[in-house]
Amino acid sequence: MIVKYKNYVIIIVIGIIVFGLSFLSLVFGDFLAATYDVIGIRIATLFVAYASFISSMTFSFLVYYHNRTVSRLNDDTNKRAELFRELQFASSNYSIIEFMDRMLIYNESERYVERLINTGNTSFHMFEENINFDDVRIHPENYRFISVRIPFRVVEGKTVSHISFDRLTFERDMTKFRFLTPENQKESRVFILYNELTKRNNVIINLVFSKDSPFMQDNQNNYFTKIKVIINISSILGVRVKGISELYFTHPEQIEFEGSKTYKINSSNFTLIEMPKIEELGDYL
Repeated sequence: MIVKYKNYVIIIVIGIIVFGLSFLSLVFGDFLAATYDVIGIRIATLFVAYASFISSMTFSFLVYYHNRTVSRLNDDTNKRAELFRELQFASSNYSIIEFMDRMLIYNESERYVERLINTGNTSFHMFEENINFDDVRIHPENYRFISVRIPFRVVEGKTVSHISFDRLTFERDMTKFRFLTPENQKESRVFILYNELTKRNNVIINLVFSKDSPFMQDNQNNYFTKIKVIINISSILGVRVKGISELYFTHPEQIEFEGSKTYKINSSNFTLIEMPKIEELGDYL
């Protein structure tokens, strides 16, 4: 803004000076002609021509500045229109899910555990707070590997494309057990499994924790009162929402198969913490 006014001031000052000199040249034209002969007339003509040049230059500058301003306004209008279209698309094509029925916990498949240890691929895994993954690979016998499966349904929006967790917290008697995403990835993707028997979708996430952890022991009643999940949900049209899901439980009711534990979900809720937005291509890679 200061630069713009400075340019105007410079042009006005130069214009006044040139106009004044040109006017004086015209007024004293006879004097210059008598004193300097033909040179005086040429000097006056030069000043008049230069004044014409300044006038044309000023007009051209004003036209240029006007066109540049209009171009910026058009760019800003186009960006606002594009943003509005994206917001309108995102607000109509997001997905929100609700966890339901019961949560099932069981030992992770040995095949996936071996792949985790051998390749170091931490996809679909979360680790208990303060666990070092390098130590897990070196001393896997000191850790337990379990899978958590929870049915869900879409309560609003489009079909779900993929789901990821940022943090998973179990609560028992005011004690919290936190599971975090590995440092080498931004979020923990979960399996989405469709059960042909129950006709329900399920999320499956694998958890790693120390065998000494009070989180889960075979000789104890490992009940939980609440689970809190920071979750990212992407619709099939590439719109993502972020929120917090909270699940409340009763004690285990049944054993579906050996080594498994089932927890009935009494209630659940979902709180949106980020408005729907269209995912970038890099978010899928």
